[in-house]
Amino acid sequence: MESSVLIKFGQRIRTLRKARKLTQKQLAVITGFHYNYIGMVERGERDLRLTNIELFASAFDMSLSELFNI
Repeated sequence: MESSVLIKFGQRIRTLRKARKLTQKQLAVITGFHYNYIGMVERGERDLRLTNIELFASAFDMSLSELFNI
């Protein structure tokens, strides 16, 4: 189950990033993460801390609940 949640969340991040026409490197600059980390999140390979999830929500200018609207 955990991996499916990570994959769904990663797909959500990728969808939002592409909708805003951002590269992984551009999103990395906005969030302060390394672009390799962005790729790992998008592939569902990283289990994120809540504080990191909050940074993604902020980068996309949305609330946590909006970000989790998968």
